[in-house]
Amino acid sequence: MFYFWVYMGTAIYNTFLPVYLNNIGLSKTSIASLLSIGPLIAILAQPIWGSLGDRSDSKNRILQILLLGSALTILLFPLSEIYIYLLIVICLTTFFQTSIYPLSDAITLEYLSQTKWNFGPIRLAGTIGFALMSVVCGIVARNQINSIFFMYFIIMIIAILICSKLPKIKGYQSKGDTFSPLILLKNRNLMLFMIFSFFIQITMGYYYSFFPIYFQQLGGDNGLLGWSMLFSSISELPFLLFGHKIVKRFGIHTVLLCTAFFAGIRWVFMFFVDNPYLVLPIQMLHGLIVIVLLVAIAIFIDNEVPKELKASGQTFNALVSLGIARIVGSIIGGVASEYVGMRQVFLYNAVLAFITFLVFTFVFKREFKVVQQKVSVSIK
Repeated sequence: MFYFWVYMGTAIYNTFLPVYLNNIGLSKTSIASLLSIGPLIAILAQPIWGSLGDRSDSKNRILQILLLGSALTILLFPLSEIYIYLLIVICLTTFFQTSIYPLSDAITLEYLSQTKWNFGPIRLAGTIGFALMSVVCGIVARNQINSIFFMYFIIMIIAILICSKLPKIKGYQSKGDTFSPLILLKNRNLMLFMIFSFFIQITMGYYYSFFPIYFQQLGGDNGLLGWSMLFSSISELPFLLFGHKIVKRFGIHTVLLCTAFFAGIRWVFMFFVDNPYLVLPIQMLHGLIVIVLLVAIAIFIDNEVPKELKASGQTFNALVSLGIARIVGSIIGGVASEYVGMRQVFLYNAVLAFITFLVFTFVFKREFKVVQQKVSVSIK
């Protein structure tokens, strides 16, 4: 239930905030700068909230603070359309919002480690919530775009109430022992996975900032935009249900490489599409990219990172993937859109995704050989 409601809020904010900014008359460069400042704030916020989570006697309490801060600051958006004002509000909202998801995953994965449950089916509820709210909000936003902020507020309040009923998960540094997050940098595989994710998330940063606007240019309205997000959400179901088995069967390296390949295919299709209805089947590729990246790396962090740094590990991954990468994708993509158009930028994203696929195919293959050699030596 918690994931169901929290990702309803994600559907509202991520999908329809760019539409709102476009509707009030901001240029693409202005929209890009506003949407990229959020991830910039996340770079500062993620380590703070991750450290607080690891040191708190209840990670749940920190999560409730994040939900409340996000709920209250979202109500400030419709009070003014001045650029500087919107910049400040986005900074405030993002300071609380961006750490909700990694801290939620840290709490969930730590609890599930004591049970026989897999993470995928639990996270699936978030996908369902996202899908339903995408359609509902799309219908509402056709005539009342400003109402999205109050809808988000109500949803976050419900999430806070549900959060109060979650199993309490303490921070393992709450007793006074301290562990430097710099330990995370020594995990070679984790760093490689984050670098890989960084390049793919650059392309997703552009997508999240400008796809809603691009979709409208193709002739789609807010209602159809909601349905397109429903298609992208539904596509996540197979991996969320069978992700553990897929990773176990093929290995995390192969699974991650597939995300780069399918990202390249998706952006090529986006470049050639000229009808909003043709975008709907293209959106089904979404489930082979983002959710695979997020879930696979989140599970890896929970398994490999010391328990004292699990929250910091999740927020660090979010900092790189959802923070820095999204900034690069949004800003550079926004500026490029002004000069060559959004359609052309999708082609550039495809090139980046395919290059990432080729480079890391070599890198992962080499790393796998190194690991095999070390194991062979240790056995001898």
